[in-house]
Amino acid sequence: MADAPDDGDGGGIREKLVATKEKWARERRLITGATDEAHANRLPPGQQEVTNWPVLDLGIQPDVRPDDWRLTVDGLVANPVTLDHAQFMALPQSESVSDIHCVTRWSRYDNHWQGVASRELIALVRPRDEARHVIFHAHDGYTTNVSLEVFADPDVMLAHAWDGSPLTRSHGGPVRVVIPRFYFWKSAKWVRRIEFSRHDKPGFWEVRGYHNIGDPWKEERYD
Repeated sequence: MADAPDDGDGGGIREKLVATKEKWARERRLITGATDEAHANRLPPGQQEVTNWPVLDLGIQPDVRPDDWRLTVDGLVANPVTLDHAQFMALPQSESVSDIHCVTRWSRYDNHWQGVASRELIALVRPRDEARHVIFHAHDGYTTNVSLEVFADPDVMLAHAWDGSPLTRSHGGPVRVVIPRFYFWKSAKWVRRIEFSRHDKPGFWEVRGYHNIGDPWKEERYD
Protein backbone atom coordinates (compact mmCIF):
# COMPACT_ATOMS: atom_id res chain seq x y z
CA MET A 1 0.00 0.00 0.00
CA ALA A 2 1.49 3.33 -1.04
CA ASP A 3 1.41 6.04 1.59
CA ALA A 4 1.03 9.71 0.80
CA PRO A 5 4.37 11.42 0.24
CA ASP A 6 5.87 13.62 2.92
CA ASP A 7 5.50 17.26 1.89
CA GLY A 8 7.27 19.31 4.53
CA ASP A 9 4.96 20.23 7.38
CA GLY A 10 2.18 18.30 5.63
CA GLY A 11 3.89 15.05 6.53
CA GLY A 12 3.63 15.80 10.25
CA ILE A 13 -0.02 16.75 9.94
CA ARG A 14 -0.68 13.58 7.99
CA GLU A 15 0.97 11.38 10.64
CA LYS A 16 -1.17 12.93 13.40
CA LEU A 17 -4.37 12.54 11.38
CA VAL A 18 -3.62 8.92 10.55
CA ALA A 19 -2.69 8.09 14.15
CA THR A 20 -5.92 9.67 15.42
CA LYS A 21 -8.13 7.78 13.00
CA GLU A 22 -6.34 4.48 13.65
CA LYS A 23 -7.07 5.05 17.36
CA TRP A 24 -10.73 5.64 16.51
CA ALA A 25 -10.82 2.33 14.65
CA ARG A 26 -9.27 0.43 17.58
CA GLU A 27 -11.77 2.03 19.98
CA ARG A 28 -14.68 1.66 17.51
CA ARG A 29 -15.46 5.33 18.09
CA LEU A 30 -18.89 6.69 17.03
CA ILE A 31 -20.50 3.24 16.73
CA THR A 32 -24.10 3.43 17.97
CA GLY A 33 -25.12 -0.18 17.51
CA ALA A 34 -28.20 0.81 15.52
CA THR A 35 -28.84 -0.18 11.93
CA ASP A 36 -31.27 1.00 9.31
CA GLU A 37 -30.92 -1.58 6.55
CA ALA A 38 -34.27 -0.59 5.06
CA HIS A 39 -33.16 3.09 4.86
CA ALA A 40 -36.34 4.12 6.67
CA ASN A 41 -34.56 7.32 7.70
CA ARG A 42 -32.56 9.55 5.41
CA LEU A 43 -29.87 10.03 8.05
CA PRO A 44 -27.83 6.85 8.67
CA PRO A 45 -27.26 5.66 12.26
CA GLY A 46 -24.80 7.73 14.26
CA GLN A 47 -24.72 10.62 11.76
CA GLN A 48 -25.49 14.33 12.18
CA GLU A 49 -26.63 16.60 9.38
CA VAL A 50 -24.44 19.59 8.48
CA THR A 51 -25.02 22.39 5.97
CA ASN A 52 -21.36 23.18 5.28
CA TRP A 53 -18.94 20.81 3.54
CA PRO A 54 -16.06 19.92 5.87
CA VAL A 55 -12.64 19.36 4.31
CA LEU A 56 -10.82 16.14 5.21
CA ASP A 57 -7.60 14.88 3.69
CA LEU A 58 -4.22 13.40 4.65
CA GLY A 59 -2.67 16.79 5.30
CA ILE A 60 -1.72 17.23 1.65
CA GLN A 61 -3.82 18.86 -1.08
CA PRO A 62 -2.21 18.18 -4.46
CA ASP A 63 -2.27 21.15 -6.81
CA VAL A 64 -3.26 19.41 -10.05
CA ARG A 65 -4.28 21.81 -12.76
CA PRO A 66 -6.80 20.65 -15.38
CA ASP A 67 -4.26 21.02 -18.20
CA ASP A 68 -1.89 18.67 -16.36
CA TRP A 69 -4.46 16.15 -15.14
CA ARG A 70 -4.59 12.66 -16.64
CA LEU A 71 -6.82 9.71 -15.83
CA THR A 72 -5.56 6.20 -16.53
CA VAL A 73 -8.12 3.38 -16.54
CA ASP A 74 -6.40 0.03 -16.80
CA GLY A 75 -5.90 -3.41 -15.28
CA LEU A 76 -8.20 -6.22 -16.40
CA VAL A 77 -9.82 -4.31 -19.26
CA ALA A 78 -9.93 -4.90 -22.99
CA ASN A 79 -9.31 -1.25 -23.84
CA PRO A 80 -7.04 0.54 -21.33
CA VAL A 81 -7.06 4.31 -21.78
CA THR A 82 -5.35 7.43 -20.51
CA LEU A 83 -7.52 10.53 -20.86
CA ASP A 84 -6.46 14.13 -20.59
CA HIS A 85 -8.90 16.69 -19.22
CA ALA A 86 -10.27 17.67 -22.65
CA GLN A 87 -10.87 14.03 -23.59
CA PHE A 88 -12.56 13.39 -20.24
CA MET A 89 -14.84 16.39 -20.69
CA ALA A 90 -15.70 15.20 -24.21
CA LEU A 91 -17.24 12.00 -22.79
CA PRO A 92 -21.04 11.99 -22.22
CA GLN A 93 -21.78 14.16 -19.20
CA SER A 94 -24.24 13.47 -16.40
CA GLU A 95 -25.75 15.22 -13.40
CA SER A 96 -26.94 13.73 -10.13
CA VAL A 97 -28.04 14.79 -6.68
CA SER A 98 -26.99 12.73 -3.68
CA ASP A 99 -26.12 12.88 0.01
CA ILE A 100 -22.65 12.65 1.54
CA HIS A 101 -22.09 10.48 4.62
CA CYS A 102 -18.66 10.84 6.20
CA VAL A 103 -17.31 8.27 8.65
CA THR A 104 -16.41 11.13 11.00
CA ARG A 105 -20.15 11.37 11.63
CA TRP A 106 -21.42 14.20 9.46
CA SER A 107 -23.85 14.00 6.56
CA ARG A 108 -24.65 16.66 3.98
CA TYR A 109 -27.83 16.45 1.94
CA ASP A 110 -28.59 17.31 -1.70
CA ASN A 111 -25.18 17.68 -3.31
CA HIS A 112 -25.51 18.45 -7.01
CA TRP A 113 -22.73 16.79 -9.02
CA GLN A 114 -21.70 17.08 -12.65
CA GLY A 115 -19.32 14.64 -14.26
CA VAL A 116 -18.95 11.36 -16.11
CA ALA A 117 -20.97 8.38 -14.93
CA SER A 118 -18.92 5.32 -14.02
CA ARG A 119 -20.93 3.30 -16.51
CA GLU A 120 -19.53 5.46 -19.33
CA LEU A 121 -15.99 4.50 -18.32
CA ILE A 122 -16.96 0.86 -17.94
CA ALA A 123 -18.41 0.86 -21.47
CA LEU A 124 -15.27 2.57 -22.77
CA VAL A 125 -12.69 0.19 -21.28
CA ARG A 126 -14.75 -3.04 -21.30
CA PRO A 127 -13.66 -4.92 -18.16
CA ARG A 128 -12.69 -8.53 -18.68
CA ASP A 129 -14.89 -11.28 -17.29
CA GLU A 130 -12.45 -11.99 -14.45
CA ALA A 131 -12.49 -8.38 -13.17
CA ARG A 132 -14.23 -8.22 -9.80
CA HIS A 133 -12.80 -5.19 -8.00
CA VAL A 134 -11.90 -1.57 -8.65
CA ILE A 135 -9.04 0.28 -6.95
CA PHE A 136 -8.75 4.06 -7.02
CA HIS A 137 -5.32 5.73 -6.96
CA ALA A 138 -5.03 9.42 -6.09
CA HIS A 139 -2.38 12.09 -6.54
CA ASP A 140 -1.67 12.26 -2.79
CA GLY A 141 -0.80 8.55 -2.64
CA TYR A 142 -4.25 7.62 -1.32
CA THR A 143 -5.96 4.42 -2.46
CA THR A 144 -9.33 2.86 -1.75
CA ASN A 145 -11.29 -0.10 -3.09
CA VAL A 146 -14.82 -1.12 -4.06
CA SER A 147 -16.33 -4.05 -5.89
CA LEU A 148 -16.98 -3.69 -9.61
CA GLU A 149 -20.66 -4.14 -8.82
CA VAL A 150 -20.57 -1.07 -6.58
CA PHE A 151 -18.61 0.97 -9.12
CA ALA A 152 -21.25 0.15 -11.74
CA ASP A 153 -24.10 1.59 -9.66
CA PRO A 154 -26.05 4.21 -11.66
CA ASP A 155 -25.36 7.00 -9.12
CA VAL A 156 -21.54 6.59 -9.17
CA MET A 157 -19.60 9.18 -11.14
CA LEU A 158 -16.31 10.93 -11.60
CA ALA A 159 -17.28 14.46 -10.72
CA HIS A 160 -15.63 17.64 -11.94
CA ALA A 161 -18.23 20.10 -10.61
CA TRP A 162 -20.33 20.56 -7.48
CA ASP A 163 -23.40 22.79 -7.23
CA GLY A 164 -22.65 24.33 -10.59
CA SER A 165 -19.00 25.25 -10.02
CA PRO A 166 -15.77 23.37 -10.74
CA LEU A 167 -14.58 21.23 -7.85
CA THR A 168 -12.10 23.12 -5.71
CA ARG A 169 -8.66 21.76 -4.94
CA SER A 170 -9.63 21.20 -1.29
CA HIS A 171 -12.56 18.98 -2.30
CA GLY A 172 -10.61 16.89 -4.78
CA GLY A 173 -10.59 18.94 -7.97
CA PRO A 174 -10.16 18.75 -10.83
CA VAL A 175 -11.84 15.31 -10.68
CA ARG A 176 -12.89 13.07 -7.81
CA VAL A 177 -14.87 9.87 -7.39
CA VAL A 178 -18.41 10.07 -5.95
CA ILE A 179 -19.95 6.87 -4.52
CA PRO A 180 -23.02 8.04 -2.56
CA ARG A 181 -24.06 4.68 -1.09
CA PHE A 182 -20.95 4.36 1.07
CA TYR A 183 -18.97 6.39 3.57
CA PHE A 184 -17.17 9.11 1.71
CA TRP A 185 -13.65 7.81 2.25
CA LYS A 186 -14.50 5.49 -0.63
CA SER A 187 -14.96 8.54 -2.91
CA ALA A 188 -11.31 9.23 -3.65
CA LYS A 189 -10.22 12.82 -4.24
CA TRP A 190 -7.69 13.87 -6.92
CA VAL A 191 -8.16 10.57 -8.74
CA ARG A 192 -5.45 9.73 -11.30
CA ARG A 193 -5.93 6.01 -11.95
CA ILE A 194 -8.76 3.49 -11.84
CA GLU A 195 -7.54 -0.11 -11.77
CA PHE A 196 -9.75 -3.11 -12.53
CA SER A 197 -8.57 -6.23 -10.70
CA ARG A 198 -9.38 -9.87 -10.14
CA HIS A 199 -8.34 -9.52 -6.49
CA ASP A 200 -9.48 -7.09 -3.84
CA LYS A 201 -6.80 -4.64 -2.67
CA PRO A 202 -7.75 -2.88 0.58
CA GLY A 203 -6.70 0.77 0.49
CA PHE A 204 -5.17 3.38 2.75
CA TRP A 205 -7.83 3.38 5.50
CA GLU A 206 -8.95 -0.21 4.96
CA VAL A 207 -5.53 -1.50 6.08
CA ARG A 208 -5.63 0.87 9.07
CA GLY A 209 -8.68 -0.60 10.77
CA TYR A 210 -11.53 0.76 8.66
CA HIS A 211 -14.22 -1.46 7.16
CA ASN A 212 -13.54 -2.91 3.74
CA ILE A 213 -17.05 -2.05 2.47
CA GLY A 214 -18.21 1.01 4.43
CA ASP A 215 -22.01 0.92 4.23
CA PRO A 216 -23.28 3.78 6.47
CA TRP A 217 -26.70 2.19 6.89
CA LYS A 218 -25.04 -0.81 8.55
CA GLU A 219 -22.52 1.39 10.42
CA GLU A 220 -19.63 -0.35 8.75
CA ARG A 221 -17.14 2.16 10.07
CA TYR A 222 -14.42 -0.19 11.26
CA ASP A 223 -13.19 -3.69 10.53
